[in-house]
Amino acid sequence: MTPEEALLWRHLRGKKLGVSFRRQEPMGRYVADFVCYEQSLVIELDGSQHLNSEADRQRDADMAEHGFETLRFWNHEIRNNLSGVLERIQQTLEARGEL
Repeated sequence: MTPEEALLWRHLRGKKLGVSFRRQEPMGRYVADFVCYEQSLVIELDGSQHLNSEADRQRDADMAEHGFETLRFWNHEIRNNLSGVLERIQQTLEARGEL
């Protein structure tokens, strides 16, 4: 687990956002950084190796085919704007809960 993943995990674990998340969760041929099955939400953290990654686009499309929305954040967003990241996750959870 990267330092950024560990930092975000401290804010996701224990239903701190009102739902349960799992980390490093196998999902078919992928391993999601974080997943909330209750709201069909996957959260991925990306470093510079993911710049314009076709593999990431395909992965997101595969997840969408199974009903999962994917939120992607850059590692620097976790380090420099954690409150904004958590706000976006919370807003997405609230919107998905209304489906």
